[in-house]
Amino acid sequence: MSNNIYSGISMVVIVINIVFIITAIFFERKKPVQALSWVLTFLLLPVVGFLLYLIFGKKLHFKRKKFHMKCDKNKQYCQSIYNTLDYAYYDESSFNELYNEAVKQLIKLNISTSYSNFTNDNKVTIFTDAEDKYRELLQDIEAAKTSIHILYFIIQNDNIGKKIINALAKRAKEGLEVRLLFDHGSNLLTPYKAYKPIIDNGGEVLSFFSNAIGNYLRANYRNHRKIVVIDGGIGYVGGMNIGDEYLGLHKRITPWRDTHLKIMGSGVHSLQLRFMADWLYASKNDVQFGNINKYFMPVEQKDKGDTEIQIVASGPDTNKEEIKRGLIKMINLAKKRILIQTPYFVPDSSFLEALQNASMSGVEVIIQIPTLPDKRIVYKVTMSFIADVIEYGVKTYLYPGFLHAKMMVIDDDCCAIGSANIDIRSFALNFEIDAFMYGEEISQRCAKIFNNDLELCTLITEEKFKNRSIFSKIEEDIYRLLSPIL
Repeated sequence: MSNNIYSGISMVVIVINIVFIITAIFFERKKPVQALSWVLTFLLLPVVGFLLYLIFGKKLHFKRKKFHMKCDKNKQYCQSIYNTLDYAYYDESSFNELYNEAVKQLIKLNISTSYSNFTNDNKVTIFTDAEDKYRELLQDIEAAKTSIHILYFIIQNDNIGKKIINALAKRAKEGLEVRLLFDHGSNLLTPYKAYKPIIDNGGEVLSFFSNAIGNYLRANYRNHRKIVVIDGGIGYVGGMNIGDEYLGLHKRITPWRDTHLKIMGSGVHSLQLRFMADWLYASKNDVQFGNINKYFMPVEQKDKGDTEIQIVASGPDTNKEEIKRGLIKMINLAKKRILIQTPYFVPDSSFLEALQNASMSGVEVIIQIPTLPDKRIVYKVTMSFIADVIEYGVKTYLYPGFLHAKMMVIDDDCCAIGSANIDIRSFALNFEIDAFMYGEEISQRCAKIFNNDLELCTLITEEKFKNRSIFSKIEEDIYRLLSPIL
């Protein structure tokens, strides 16, 4: 009798699992590698695998009518801003006459995929030290006159986190409009009362994907962006979150190296639009931002710079993978060198093949990754992908510490710095934002930063890599199978 019950339960589980597998294959039909990874998960973890799929699966339930209604409203608002500011989606007359046709194509691509306005009047400060970035950010908060908009993936409840929150609370008390947005899932350990000083003084605080029950089925989809806009004329974007670890104060992972940008110019308008769209989605109320001049400060002639920028955003709310497309286009236009810094290297096949093709075509390709990992499994997967580029002549270096910077430099033509890692998660699952910058001056500045870091790095030789332990190789191969869903 017990055998019959056991057989019956087993049969039910098998049938249910087959239904789950068919469901996953249907929903992931456009991504066969990802579908195969989920099928493997279902086979190894019957039933439990499907629960994981509900939480970590690609579709994110973004097909819901409510989400699209809100997104459409956001797009309409952004479109009205573009029209009011007289933004041109494509105006080749504003492109530098020295640009070759390939760079112009990259600019056109970013305009086409994400309506990324091309701006040519920006001043850019590059921070490679968190202490410098936080100091300047606090100074700009203190000097703000009308509004402060901040979005961070992580805001730690530590010394620097409290210092920034208190600075925002002070400005809110003085009558400024202060809005703070953070990613809910990545700040679960930060009590909401940590933001109470801001709220009590008239500021507003929201979480992206709040603690509503339905949002816990979106746990794999994080707002990984880092955006600050002050008075509509000063913007920050890059890889640094708010936390003492960025100051080298992590107990285990140190030193911690990252890169961040401060932008002054019309490029800030695109950061403002992105913040507004994310705020509109996170808010349960209909937000009326009102006076455009308050949020989009005109750039005075005396304040104009000469760095050309496009702000490109991507996320699981679209199927275009805008940042990935832009980075691949950069790789394809390289003639001499491709310099990449990333904490994780888990590319999809299209990105991987682009790098391999570039290297085989005689382009020097150099990748820097950290020596110290913050996520062991992802680091193992990273090392498995390193094998796929070393054999094609790509040089890979280990930075002594945790390299959290996300930067790519192509020749003396263009570069990109932002929140997106070179991994499938950043390309397809996270909400990300990057600054694509054009011209010799900014590209050489970024290349100099890269080369300074390179002097500290150790080359991973092909011989040394092949001689790693058999246990490491097995571990890498196992985790590699799950790379599309990590």
